[in-house]
Amino acid sequence: MPLKLDDLLCFAVYSAGHAFNRVYKPLLDSIGLTYPQYLVMIVLWERDGQKVGEIGEKLFLESSTLTPLLKRLETQGLIERKRDPIDERQVRITLTQSGRALQEKTAEFGGCITDASGKGDAGVDALKQDIVALRNSLEGFKGPWPA
Repeated sequence: MPLKLDDLLCFAVYSAGHAFNRVYKPLLDSIGLTYPQYLVMIVLWERDGQKVGEIGEKLFLESSTLTPLLKRLETQGLIERKRDPIDERQVRITLTQSGRALQEKTAEFGGCITDASGKGDAGVDALKQDIVALRNSLEGFKGPWPA
């Protein structure tokens, strides 16, 4: 039986990602960030002063993808990149005053996304748990693959 696009779980997740981006775009445009930049800021709002590698691990991004994002955030005056004084091979990312202040402007974003989802807080939490479990299963999958 031939595959149909609407039958693919991967396409449902992929297209949902695009829908999220469309919902987030006006919110993020209001603060001058892209979605990946916003994610970096959230990681830093959770814990300032992280190493580039730590941020990359949390966001599932390689440093080659993350570094340009960080440079743009630094140009915007939201973060500073500094060599770790203990291990100069490592770069630590710290929020500037402007970067910390930006958090207040995003306080309502979560509620907007919950409203847009039509699921309510409990529905969003359950869906997120399912998606995280799916991601973890896929990350740990080693095969077997058909010959």
